[in-house]
Amino acid sequence: MASLRLGPVLRHVGETTATVWVETDAPAAVTVLDSTTHTWRVGGHHYALVLVEGLAPGSSTPYDVRLDGEQVWPPPSSTRPPSRITTIDPDRPLRVIFGSCRYASPRTVQGEMAADALDTYAARMVTRPVHEWPDLLALLGDQVYADETSDPTQERIRARRDVTRPPYTEVADFEEYTLLYDESWTDPDLRWLLSTVPSTMIFDDHDVKDDWNTSHSWREDMQATDWWEERIIGGLSSYWVYQHLGNLSPAELAENELYAKVRAAEDAEPILREFARHADAEVDGAKGTRWSYRRDLGRTRLIVIDSRCGRVLGDARRSMVSDDEFAWIERQVEDGDYDHLLIGTSLPWLLPRALHEIESWDEALAAGSRGPRLVPLAEKMRRGADMEHWPAFRKSFDRLAALIARVGRGEHGARPPATICVLSGDVHHAYVTRARYPDPVESAVYQLVCSPVHNHVQAYMHLGFRIGWSRAADRLTRWIGRYARVPATPLSWERLAGPYFGNELGTLLLDGRRAEVLLERTGSRAKPTLTDVVRLPL
Repeated sequence: MASLRLGPVLRHVGETTATVWVETDAPAAVTVLDSTTHTWRVGGHHYALVLVEGLAPGSSTPYDVRLDGEQVWPPPSSTRPPSRITTIDPDRPLRVIFGSCRYASPRTVQGEMAADALDTYAARMVTRPVHEWPDLLALLGDQVYADETSDPTQERIRARRDVTRPPYTEVADFEEYTLLYDESWTDPDLRWLLSTVPSTMIFDDHDVKDDWNTSHSWREDMQATDWWEERIIGGLSSYWVYQHLGNLSPAELAENELYAKVRAAEDAEPILREFARHADAEVDGAKGTRWSYRRDLGRTRLIVIDSRCGRVLGDARRSMVSDDEFAWIERQVEDGDYDHLLIGTSLPWLLPRALHEIESWDEALAAGSRGPRLVPLAEKMRRGADMEHWPAFRKSFDRLAALIARVGRGEHGARPPATICVLSGDVHHAYVTRARYPDPVESAVYQLVCSPVHNHVQAYMHLGFRIGWSRAADRLTRWIGRYARVPATPLSWERLAGPYFGNELGTLLLDGRRAEVLLERTGSRAKPTLTDVVRLPL
């Protein structure tokens, strides 16, 4: 008889529908409530995404999972509340929790890690009434660490290949990616949390490789190795299976040709390998697929932007996403009337001002703004110091700034949303900034950053980010920016809170046209509690 290997993971939830993802250890018919679907196969693994329909708006329904009619979830020994599907009610307040950078196992090489913020949140949820549970978990990158594997995972890698050759103890292919998800998603607290809180996900660099797609020369160096092709194929194939598929709505799934082919194949591994090659390719200034997506959550619209795989690096235009994808993003944002706009992107749009200026002028110098002699130095700085955020793609930064301003002024043909919040992670500290435009914008525009959920932040990073927020560093870097011939930034921003360091989780509460953000930090592993860091009305 088949058994449940991973999941259930509650993914897309609307007003009347939901999708539930599982991995099993053998082919099976998977049933959730009154909905049944059959697993599909990728190599030696079996998966299903169950579409549940006919739910009532605003309802909260306990569920179990059955394989070939036998109940496999919840486990008989479970002491946690039943997993539930709580559908969207447009008239009810919306609670979104968000964060990034979750290393699955504790490690002590770089110092003691504090408690995992998601595990701690899940333990607290058990004690809270259902109506206080979140409506969405937004995971904003680095859900797994392909380039920093734990000791237990390294032992499993050693059992299947020689780790004295590249990529050494980093993951090599799809099969080794499954080990990362196995390690992360079997965590009992996280597993229960993912089974009952709808989730939305996007990758960042460590999901594939540190500095993934930093620049064209970085891509060339990776492509010259004899191991990178298998890594990127495994990374994008596994991301599609474990993370991206659940981001899609039932309507999008019904129209997705790849999903149909995968479900119909005896073994979908060759299909996904070819898809991954195409997704990574850059042809005529565009990428092979679109990972960005949209969700509507009652009166709140969420747009999640891929700021990693969709980069165009091989021509002089250099952009965070291709023109075609940016046009798609603009259509999604400018279509419709909503009270709040959330833009999820793993990399912050608004960095500390000094770091913003440094990344902008480094990009200009690397492009030859002051002649060819400084180009190699600027490229070395870009790759050595991770200068790859939105300011390092200034045309894309400016285009996103202009789009936010248009919507914030109501130029999209609808009432301006009360707030526009950019949700990000990556930078291993948390902060809140408010954007200001020279011409008035009716919407309140914020950058909300929360990172990491579970990782260790070295002391020098604390110092670097504190300096980055200082006025003296801001003035100095603006002067250097003028030397590098960087155009003036089209807006300004002020820091309202932060920087905060430690394992943290953000909560965004949206009620009508009101909004509030809360940042909470964990204690030590010995005392896994969450403590308020800051609470701000937006």
